[in-house]
Amino acid sequence: MASEPESNLRTVEALAALGRQFASYLGVSLAALAVHYAVLATLVETGRADPVPAALAGYLVGAVVSYGLNRRLTYASDRPHAEATWRFGVVAAVGFGLTWLIMAGLARGLGLPYLAAQVVATGVVVFWNFLGHRLWTFADRSSSVLPDGASRAG
Repeated sequence: MASEPESNLRTVEALAALGRQFASYLGVSLAALAVHYAVLATLVETGRADPVPAALAGYLVGAVVSYGLNRRLTYASDRPHAEATWRFGVVAAVGFGLTWLIMAGLARGLGLPYLAAQVVATGVVVFWNFLGHRLWTFADRSSSVLPDGASRAG
C-alpha cells in the first residue's frame, strides 16, 4: 500500500496532467471555434442562413478540425479511426443538440444577439466535449481514464 505522501504526490501529478490536457484541449478548441464562428458569421451576415442553422453548420465544420487536432495533440490517441470517429460523432452529436437547444432558446426564444447566444452555447459544450472525448472517444483502450500513468491505488 502506498504511503500518504506518495498518494498525495500521485494525485497532484494526475491533476497537473489533467490541467495540461485541458489546456491543450482549449488551444485546439480555439482553432475549431475560429472556424466555427467564421462559418456562422459568414452565413448570417451574407444572409444565407438564419443564426440557428448557421451555428449548426459552423459546429459541424469546427468538429472536423477538432477531431484531427484533438486526436493527435490533446489525447495522443492510438484508438483506430474506425472506432474513434463514430465515438467522436456520438459525443459531437450530443454537443450539436446542446448547441441547437441553447441557440434556439437564447437567440429565438429570448431574442439575444446570435453571437452572445453562441458564446453561452460554446461555454456549455466545451466541457461536455472535453469530458466525453477524454472518458470515451479517445480513452486509453486499457480502460484507464486517469492521466499519464496515474494509478488507481491509493
